Amino acid sequence: MPETRIQGSKVLRQAVQGKWALVTGASAGIGVALAEQLAADGANVVLTARRLDRLDELANRLKADCGVETRTIAADLADPSAPQKLLDATEGSGLPIDILINNAGFGYQGEFAKGDAEWQRKMVDLNCASVVHLTRLFLPKMIERRRGYVMIVASTAAYQPVAYLATYAATKVFDRFLAEALAHEVAGYGIKVSALCPGPTESEFHAVAGTQQQLGRGLQSAEEVARLGLEGLVQGKHWVIPYTAGKAMVFMQRLMPRKLVSGAAAKMFRPKTN
Repeated sequence: MPETRIQGSKVLRQAVQGKWALVTGASAGIGVALAEQLAADGANVVLTARRLDRLDELANRLKADCGVETRTIAADLADPSAPQKLLDATEGSGLPIDILINNAGFGYQGEFAKGDAEWQRKMVDLNCASVVHLTRLFLPKMIERRRGYVMIVASTAAYQPVAYLATYAATKVFDRFLAEALAHEVAGYGIKVSALCPGPTESEFHAVAGTQQQLGRGLQSAEEVARLGLEGLVQGKHWVIPYTAGKAMVFMQRLMPRKLVSGAAAKMFRPKTN
């Protein structure tokens, strides 16, 4: 991995310096950028994903470049036992998590009826069930301390039905709605919750989901997405769309017939045939 090149943010440093953050899906893409940004602003980080070699490499780099403490925990959050494992390894061991970043997730492009049933069920387990479980385990600790931040990474796909990304988009609606609801529930305890809703971003997501053919309009850097998302979180924004075109798209959709919006999405993501 290259040297950490993310610059610190004054807004973030005041909020996160010296605190412990747990970042899921921290082995690639936005997860790496979120961990880098937090570390650049003085937060200690617990990194979790399936690929321990990548986590250890990132942890060593952040420790050397940013002077923060790091921990790594290999876990597959599609496994129902993983959230409790993470709680035991952190809060259960006297390590208070004040910043929970629910980033782990994946997508799939193709006809719903032709997609692998197990793969789609696992997507729901990871994108939705694990987010609920992990947040439910860590949130009471934050309430006791009357401080904390929770980010749930959703997507601009959460703002309309997306044919050929049907299950993925539906999971991201769930994530966005969960974050926005919790933001109201826990505000009185001094806790901030936000849904980060990126669009096309530099990450491994597109290779896994099979959406490379839709990327002609370019990709936003994971570093910019992470910075804007984290700044919005500490500023108390219930949701963050980190790019101007995405904000305009969401605004315009409110004025358009829903069938027209979903039809345009279907046309965009319909798999091309040779």
